[in-house]
Amino acid sequence: MIRDWIAQLAVMDPEDFDDRERVGLLRADEELKSALCASQARVAAAFDASQRRAREYPPISVEKLGSRFAKELADKRAQKLAHGIGREIALARHEAPDKGNQLLGLAKVLVTEMPHTFTALATGKLNEYRAILLVRETACLSLEDRKTVDTELAADTGTMEGMGYKRVTAEAKRVAYRLDPNSAIARNAKAVNDRHVSLRPAPDAMVRLSALLPVAEGVAVYGSLAREADTLRAGGDHRGRGQIMADTLVRRSTGTCGGITGVEIQLVMTDRTLFQSDSEPAHLTGYGIVPAHWARNIIHNTKNDDTKTSANNCTGAGAGLAAALEDPAFRVWIRRLYTAPGTGQLVAMDSKERLFPPGLRRFIIARDQTCRTPYCDAPIRHIDHIIPHHNKQKGKRGAETSELNGQGLCERCNLQKETPGWTSTPQPNPERPRPPAGEGSASRHTVHITTPLGNVYTSTAPALPGKDRSNSQAAVMKRRRTLRKRRARLIFPT
Repeated sequence: MIRDWIAQLAVMDPEDFDDRERVGLLRADEELKSALCASQARVAAAFDASQRRAREYPPISVEKLGSRFAKELADKRAQKLAHGIGREIALARHEAPDKGNQLLGLAKVLVTEMPHTFTALATGKLNEYRAILLVRETACLSLEDRKTVDTELAADTGTMEGMGYKRVTAEAKRVAYRLDPNSAIARNAKAVNDRHVSLRPAPDAMVRLSALLPVAEGVAVYGSLAREADTLRAGGDHRGRGQIMADTLVRRSTGTCGGITGVEIQLVMTDRTLFQSDSEPAHLTGYGIVPAHWARNIIHNTKNDDTKTSANNCTGAGAGLAAALEDPAFRVWIRRLYTAPGTGQLVAMDSKERLFPPGLRRFIIARDQTCRTPYCDAPIRHIDHIIPHHNKQKGKRGAETSELNGQGLCERCNLQKETPGWTSTPQPNPERPRPPAGEGSASRHTVHITTPLGNVYTSTAPALPGKDRSNSQAAVMKRRRTLRKRRARLIFPT
């Protein structure tokens, strides 16, 4: 039924409506999105209950293990089962695995503990993010107090009509703090353990460096950067206040103006991009795709006019790079990676060791770029066997330490893939011999992930720089002719 709706919406033409009807259609679509979110929550909660009934473990003997160890074993079993259920939900919803448990927790709370919020979501009076805010701000309360907050705010009656996200959060906090002020204190104390620093890609070859800190330390750091910016601005510095704060943060954190202190950044590009001014983008490990010109600037230090500044003055984003390149300890190392023409598949590497040697680890990181679990963009933390290595001792093929049987995963996904019922298989299947070099069409590294329910998800390694858009021989020859003409113009200018 829902797939029929999707098919009808796909062919619906907005030109068949006037502007008043189009606005009404936008509102109806938004209400439909909320109703579908409520449906997903109801289905997820039912799926969780069904899976727990179907996967009941044998009873734990308290007399043999003792109450303490029996409780620890029960908690581990419940956690492992919850991770498997959450991972299945995340893959079905095309989300990262770590979000699966969050979605499952949200669904169970809405369905069983906050009926008014769930009804508001199901009827389109509340969108999913506002429901998440209400659940999040009542997480520290007892079941009775949470139901009181749900009843008092009563989102299904329209009391939150017109409220923005901040006001919804404030209303939930106001009631929660009044009902149980001690829980808020305990929650704040526990939140200190979650402090961390994260890095997210931003547009135009920029990154967003964020720090989650206790409020006192966070305000102190920001105030220190702001005072430095005000001092330099008063002394005649022409940079903007935000620019000075950013440059000061880099200098104080790394000890250099530009932040480059000899750390390996792993920039992957084609030889044409590096030596022939080709426009093929490069890939920066931990960030993603970057423009070819930017990549060459990092290597050659050929900065644009607007970033050319004196390294001695320690101002501007390019000064640190210039200072670092003048340091004899700073070197540019080039590792050659060979790929199959047309597909971008890296040439294989194998090892007879159980652990992945450094060269093979770098090889797999360059190939996979991020965690290989579908929809997970987390950085690679572990390089592990797809088919467990202990299977090799049982005489099974495919468990070798090799490029085919290796993949990069984040820490969470590498631990969760050992959950009972989950299997991963590299493609082509290791039971079948691979075609000789130069024969057949080598595809990029692929893994099939099979869930306990039999659903199969495919993970394919991203294309590396240098992969041709077309696999035809004509396209390859045309590319070669273009490069020869460009090279001739460089050697014999007109």
